[in-house]
Amino acid sequence: MNFIKQVFVLFIFVLSLSQGMAQNCNLGIRGKVIHLENNEPIESAYIWINEVERGEITDQDGNFVIRNLCPGNYTIKIQFLGHKEILDTISLNSNSFNKTYRMEEESLDLVGVEIHGHRDAVQTTTALTALYGDELLAARGENLGESLKRIAGVTTFSTGNTISKPVIHGMHSNRIMILNNGIRLEGQQWGAEHAPEIDPFLADEITVVKGAETVRYGPEAMGGVILVNPAPLATKKSRKTELNLLGGTNSKMGNISITHSGGSGKINGLGYRVQASAKRAGNVKSPDYYQDNTGMSELNFSGALGYSSTKLGVETYYSFFNTSIGILRDAHTGNLSDLEEIIQNGRPFTNADFTYEINNPKQVVSHHLAKLKSHYHLSENWKLNAQYGFQLNLREEYDRRRGDLNDKPSLDLKLYTNTFDLFVDHTHRNEFSGTWGVNLIQQANSNVPGTGVTPLIPNYDMVNVGFYLMEKYSKGPLEVEAGLRYDLRNVQTARFIQNELQEADLNYQNFSAFIGGLFQINPRLSFSSNLGSAWRPPNVNELFSQGLHHGAAAVEIGDSELNSEKSFKWVNEFEYDHNNLHLEVTGYANQINNYIYLNPTGETVVSLRGTFNVYEYLQANAFFYGFDFAGSYEFTEKISAYAKGSIIRAKNTDENNYFPFIPSDRMDWGFAYDFDSGNGKMNKVTLSNILVAQQTREPDFDIAPAPPAYALFNLAYQKQVQVHSNKLNLGIQVQNVFNTSYKEYMNRFRYFTDDMGRNILLKINYQF
Repeated sequence: MNFIKQVFVLFIFVLSLSQGMAQNCNLGIRGKVIHLENNEPIESAYIWINEVERGEITDQDGNFVIRNLCPGNYTIKIQFLGHKEILDTISLNSNSFNKTYRMEEESLDLVGVEIHGHRDAVQTTTALTALYGDELLAARGENLGESLKRIAGVTTFSTGNTISKPVIHGMHSNRIMILNNGIRLEGQQWGAEHAPEIDPFLADEITVVKGAETVRYGPEAMGGVILVNPAPLATKKSRKTELNLLGGTNSKMGNISITHSGGSGKINGLGYRVQASAKRAGNVKSPDYYQDNTGMSELNFSGALGYSSTKLGVETYYSFFNTSIGILRDAHTGNLSDLEEIIQNGRPFTNADFTYEINNPKQVVSHHLAKLKSHYHLSENWKLNAQYGFQLNLREEYDRRRGDLNDKPSLDLKLYTNTFDLFVDHTHRNEFSGTWGVNLIQQANSNVPGTGVTPLIPNYDMVNVGFYLMEKYSKGPLEVEAGLRYDLRNVQTARFIQNELQEADLNYQNFSAFIGGLFQINPRLSFSSNLGSAWRPPNVNELFSQGLHHGAAAVEIGDSELNSEKSFKWVNEFEYDHNNLHLEVTGYANQINNYIYLNPTGETVVSLRGTFNVYEYLQANAFFYGFDFAGSYEFTEKISAYAKGSIIRAKNTDENNYFPFIPSDRMDWGFAYDFDSGNGKMNKVTLSNILVAQQTREPDFDIAPAPPAYALFNLAYQKQVQVHSNKLNLGIQVQNVFNTSYKEYMNRFRYFTDDMGRNILLKINYQF
């Protein structure tokens, strides 16, 4: 009992001491500085507090923190070239202070003022992470899915080693929305082997929003959003060129990209950008053998032209994406015994050689995207936005066929999409801001005749109309956000099966809503929470697939009676940042009613084109939950370490079992040594280790057991060299240093082959 009393007295003493310290100069001011007109963060704004004669500079995200302040009144001065100065008086009592400041541009007539290019920032209380700067530079040459694996909580769902698509908290395909420069990417993204038709080289920043963002973006955003944003267009006389050269030993990959941007010297506010890239790779090599027919080629282009003034902004944008991808030949077997033997063998029986040649089976995809966007400032606080987008997606999938049929695609699809967005933003000097808008999508998909094969999916026309509003309140350490959306969708389908016309006319409608908040507990610790409802109508492939999906080497069967998915997701995030330590932890729970999934049946279909496993689309209630973590620590000015990982659980609550293709637990950690710390130049070597556990929560049936756990070591070196006024960035990366044989559970071709072996990448980036 005396011991308990002593502990209690000690606890009271420590608590009193901590309270005394909190009252004695342990407070802080944390803020964010953004443009009043478009919510874009302002980097390098100057923050000054008169009373203590201390200042700070905002970072790339517009954030600043001033710590170790005593209770009292303070006057904050915020300055940035070309903007009106902000003076704000705040009172610190027992709590720290947090506020978002919106800076207004000065008149264009003033000397030294520059107009800023417009790129709307994502203002959300939901957990989000971005790739930019040196981290994005290190990801150059990877496809979008592989690049995003650098973010905790994001994995990939792949078909071989050349096709991958991002997975956020277990969701992928039609549950993840990708925005290319503000336009929702609309392709045939329903297939596991239908990678996003986007060139990562056009991105200056890639942002991942991990919450259900259906209110902001529509039903296809129920699993999250990925924003691929180029740099804002220049608005004054300037020129900038960036050249990227990359080479890889595995598949003997070569990749080149060049971007040139600038602004007019005669027309103030007029800017442009052009960008192009090309990529070629041959057969992928596993540690012990080449994978036959796994080469790829890619050719891309994009261009933008824009004008911006204090009142009006106009931007046009066009991008073209074209790729040819070989499909692993050994995934297309001749008969049932061959299929069973290769799955049992775990690797191809053929001994392929290296070649750049791409034969059948293969896929050829082209994607055109055009955008016209304009905004007009109705007043100091209200801005009207209009955006139109047109997309044409052409997908051809070739199978191994006899004679002249080998030159004809077995699947030939054309997808036309028109989108129109009209919305108003209001921002005020007080605590309120928000967005009200309407979104219209019209889509037509057609099967090009002459393939000689019954189409996998029917022709269809889709129209979706959505109305939404969002409001945000910010005061002191608290931000609260809420939104509501209503969508109405009509889908009409038609196709001939054995000379019989089959038609369907389907209607879906529903509401989605969210409420979220962010609270700055103290200058070092913040907490955000977001609760959202979302829904997604079944896609046409889930409803009507009937036949061989060539790229996936599988027969897929749809169900026309499927209902809309409805989810309720709760996301919570803690972020701690103090001295040398940074830590983020995100936890989530997602209840999904009528969850649609592709399930292996155990049956096979034998045809003239081979023997294929049969999958069917099923529906069940599901519960997803898990957490992500990411942290870094600087031991000294030269030595630092990082760790990030994710754990996800997905339960079929109807049958008390597990779903297929759910990512297994994983962690990525490493150490870095900076040779030139403190001078602002990159000169760093990093040794990292990726640990992936075996997926022990398997469905009741799978074609083959989940592969064992694996560990991969990677080594990277980056160095920045100043060449006169230009920057030269050099990098070398060694992936899978020890050439380890492994299989990733989320790879649909794991039944037939190992994943990629050692790969040495050389990267050159020159900015001039």
